[in-house]
Amino acid sequence: MEIINEPGIAEIEGRTVAYVSFVGNYVGNVEVFAELFGKLGNWAGQKQLMGQDTLFMSAYYDDPGVTPPEELKLDACMTIDDDVEVEGEVKKQKLPGGKYVVMRAELTGAEEYGPAWEKIVEWLMQNNLEIDMSRPSYEIYLNNPEDHPEKHHILDICMAVE
Repeated sequence: MEIINEPGIAEIEGRTVAYVSFVGNYVGNVEVFAELFGKLGNWAGQKQLMGQDTLFMSAYYDDPGVTPPEELKLDACMTIDDDVEVEGEVKKQKLPGGKYVVMRAELTGAEEYGPAWEKIVEWLMQNNLEIDMSRPSYEIYLNNPEDHPEKHHILDICMAVE
C-alpha cells in the first residue's frame, strides 16, 4: 500500500448516483464488488452513460467493527446526471456531501483495503475527530485496476466526520 496523499479534511459535494445495493458480509469479498459493479456497468453501458467524468464509488453505511457482518449495507455507485431514469435493481439517490477525511492510496490488491481504512481511522483518532455515522463513508475509484500495468487500485477513501 502506498499513501499518495496523507489524510486531510475536505468538503465533498453531494452527488447524484445510480446504485446497486448489497446487504451482507462484503469484507474481503471481491466477488460481491465484481458482481455489483458488473450489473451497474452493464446497465450504464447499454444507456451509454459512462463518460470521462463518471466516478465509480462504494458507499458504506455501517462500522464493520460494530455491525454484524450479515447486516452490513453497501451501495455500488456511479455518478449520473440528475435527469437519468433508472429501473429494476438499479436505483437512484443523492449521496450527501459535507466534511470528510480524505486519503488517496494506491493498493496492490483487494487485501489492502482493510489496512487502508485502518490508517484513516488511526489518523482520525490522532486528530481527535469523531466519525459521523449519519452519513455514508466512500471509496472513490480513480482507475480500473485491470488497466493498471501492475493491477493496482488507486482510490480516495472518504470518511464522514463531525
